[in-house]
Amino acid sequence: MELILIFISASLINNFVLTYFLGICPFVGVSNKTENALNMGFATTFVMTLTAAATWPIYNYVLVKFNVPFLQYVAFIIIIAALVQFVEMYIRKASPSLYRALGIFLPLITTNCAVLGLALFMVMREYSFLESIVFGFATGVGFTLAIVMMSGIREELEFADIPKHFQGISITLIIAGMMALAFMGFAGLIRG
Repeated sequence: MELILIFISASLINNFVLTYFLGICPFVGVSNKTENALNMGFATTFVMTLTAAATWPIYNYVLVKFNVPFLQYVAFIIIIAALVQFVEMYIRKASPSLYRALGIFLPLITTNCAVLGLALFMVMREYSFLESIVFGFATGVGFTLAIVMMSGIREELEFADIPKHFQGISITLIIAGMMALAFMGFAGLIRG
């Protein structure tokens, strides 16, 4: 039951993009087309799940064991960068068509602060290994959900008559704020 609550909390209630504003750069930059948003979301979900699986044992069995938990930022950044590079190399060899489809999205994940935020939240909340995996997957699902919803709205806005001053990034940020308010409603469902 606790794993289900972690999943619902991380994907809907405490959505990284819409609650903590982590990962806003790819959220705004890649959400112009649904296909791009979906590819970015899947790649990010995969990397977030791997990040949770890799950072938990390193933090608990290396950093804590040798009494150097203050190095977590450095260690997590190195782990994330290495994971993204390995994933990129594997996809390039295993599926060149998928590699071409993802294009610049894989290297973008290295600098996505949502991935680092995942590792830091995981440690701060003292999740077990299994809870960390579920949390990593759920945050990726939440990121994918938010970016795909935004891309769908932005594609529809291409046909709307938007006042000149609201066109571009202005309307995108207004919509992101409205989406964040809508996602806050999920918190009321859990408490009520």
